[in-house]
Amino acid sequence: MMTIQEAMEARHAVRAYTDEPISQSDRAALNEAIAQANAASGLSMQLVCDEPRAFTTGRAHFGSFKGVSNYLVLAGPDSPELDGLSGYWGEGIVLLATQLGLDSCWVALTFGKGAASRFVEPGQRLSLVASLGHGVTHGVAHTSKPADRLVGYAAPMSAESAPAWFSAGVHAALLAPTAMNQQKFRITCTGAKTARLENLGGPYSAVDLGIVRHDFELGAGKGSFAWE
Repeated sequence: MMTIQEAMEARHAVRAYTDEPISQSDRAALNEAIAQANAASGLSMQLVCDEPRAFTTGRAHFGSFKGVSNYLVLAGPDSPELDGLSGYWGEGIVLLATQLGLDSCWVALTFGKGAASRFVEPGQRLSLVASLGHGVTHGVAHTSKPADRLVGYAAPMSAESAPAWFSAGVHAALLAPTAMNQQKFRITCTGAKTARLENLGGPYSAVDLGIVRHDFELGAGKGSFAWE
């Protein structure tokens, strides 16, 4: 199995899938990780397999999705934190899927919400979904904005004096998927062991910020720094 760092490099958005099912062993690994993440976060994520109805609607065709019959449902108690939590904890499941050799794509609008909502517990809200499966291709890397447009340094920190953990975290964060590749975030090195992550707005930016935070922490190492 590839390392988590390799998975961040390898994961690309994939919208067309073959009819090869997700193996039972991979389903078991994903379900175990989902159960652990739900217990830690309070979310109610679910893996849905062999169920194509959420991706046979006009919205899905508009999003160019083909052959999707497996997806991760991201849902939980309705709160202002739900979208950010969905991004953060869902990214862990998506990267595990990559490690298992599966492809994926985060999907916020172009899927049948009515069909996916059947797997949401009463009293909870559907945030979004992520398609999973064996892609026709493994996709291509997204184009990232230049790092200097997304990164800042609070005095007395500078690009030259920034610690190695910050540079590693930024590299990982630039690999993170964001809605419409908007990358509406800013990461600032505020000290030798502190950083700040800001939401600059935009559609689904709360989800994006959760994903970016997750990947930055993986790159930097959680024990290396603290968020302000």
